[in-house]
Amino acid sequence: MKRKAEEIKKIVRDGYAKAVTQKASCCSSSSCCGGADQAKNISKKVGYSDSEMNAVPEGANLGFGCGNPVALASLKEGDVVLDLGSGAGFDAFLAVKKVGKTGRVMGVDMTPEMIEKAQENARKGNYTNVEFRFGEIEKLPVDNSSVDVIISNCVINLSPDKEAVFKEAFRVLRPGGRLMVSDLVLVKELPKIIKESVEAYVGCLAGAIRKGKYLKLITMAGFQDVEVISESNYPADAMFDNLKGAQDAVASIKVSAKKPVAKGV
Repeated sequence: MKRKAEEIKKIVRDGYAKAVTQKASCCSSSSCCGGADQAKNISKKVGYSDSEMNAVPEGANLGFGCGNPVALASLKEGDVVLDLGSGAGFDAFLAVKKVGKTGRVMGVDMTPEMIEKAQENARKGNYTNVEFRFGEIEKLPVDNSSVDVIISNCVINLSPDKEAVFKEAFRVLRPGGRLMVSDLVLVKELPKIIKESVEAYVGCLAGAIRKGKYLKLITMAGFQDVEVISESNYPADAMFDNLKGAQDAVASIKVSAKKPVAKGV
């Protein structure tokens, strides 16, 4: 039975609220008892360095990612950065260090507990140029053409309306702005039991779509120079105790794209 958009959002919101309050990772059912050590192990596997993990406040890294978008974003001093699905603030805090005092970072998340945790972490780290806004990535609480770079880490696949997400990303980016995301996509169809699994929704699998469709949605939103920077197999069958049959079906990709500059500018 196909789940409705609002039901999917509630499943995801409740799952991540539980994860942040229990300090457990949503990335795998087996990691729920792993806490901070498990989060570090997961983050290291998807591309974060020890220095990056040690550079953020304790509790900011919950081990939810499937890649390191900040490493790809080529952020520079003065950039305004938007993190879609910012969680407890891990990527946002790393971005702050790259954009410096003249830059600014915003995070948007639809889970109140995540926003509260991120704000707490910002206070602990004495960050003055980062803010976290409650909202949905399908309808961003961000002004038109106000952002230089958008990053996102294993979040867009959770959305039941990815087309709206990319349209919103295009809207808030300035002309010439960049989209740099890490995400999960399908390289073959998942078994029906996984598509309908609550655990798989929270764990970023059931909402994933075919890679070709994912990239097409980015292009349809108006982006140019859409490029898969890297792609690797995601061991979904190993990450989830009860979701056998997903082997070789899921890939972790890192994608870049640009909002074109208006002609004559």
